[in-house]
Amino acid sequence: MPNYFALLPAAGYGSRMGQHTPKQYLTLAGKPMIYHAIRAFFQSTHIKRIIVVLSPQDPEWAKHDWQTFSEKLTVLYCGGETRADSVFNGLNTAAEQCAIDADDWILVHDAARPLLTQQALNQLIETLIDDSVGGLLAVPVADTLKRGSPDARVIQTESREQLWQAQTPQMFRRAMLLKALRMVEKSNITDDASAIEAMGHHPKLVHCIDDNFKVTYPQDLALAELILHNRNKP
Repeated sequence: MPNYFALLPAAGYGSRMGQHTPKQYLTLAGKPMIYHAIRAFFQSTHIKRIIVVLSPQDPEWAKHDWQTFSEKLTVLYCGGETRADSVFNGLNTAAEQCAIDADDWILVHDAARPLLTQQALNQLIETLIDDSVGGLLAVPVADTLKRGSPDARVIQTESREQLWQAQTPQMFRRAMLLKALRMVEKSNITDDASAIEAMGHHPKLVHCIDDNFKVTYPQDLALAELILHNRNKP
């Protein structure tokens, strides 16, 4: 039976938040934002190991207490210039340290998605457990889409039919994901599914029915705080 490993690339900065502190370390419900993402995987009985990939110059990780997760947590200081670089470096570096086999599942998750639930995580794993490719959590696009000009004028309205908004985790076999990332120009890849698609495969879209948005702007952080507060009510 294959094992399941979570991999969180967390070497980025997140400049759109307008903060000096890297986004993944901004305080959310009294903890660094990445804490909540790690906790979701720590609480899952499916996940054997959580791999966090940091920048070699990461200034913040050592300032916080991660002892709660120590029995499942591996931290690697091998992050790259892009998200895809960090995933690729992390997979290669962790292969021996964490005893990851070619057919083991890798669940790549954004450090800035702190609202992943056990329900959504289980849904993803159970849907893809026998899938030949893998897939990702996603939600159908609900809003009207406008294509804009450089000066922020509407050029046209785009059809939203069969369009989905990609989320994470994105779940693929280690060997397939490594092969895909070797083949692509990593600066052009914004998620792991894109690399798999470039090989001619068609990842499965798994409809996420829970809040699982990426914290990108300051208002997102406030909304995530509210959602966590409501979830933790007795």
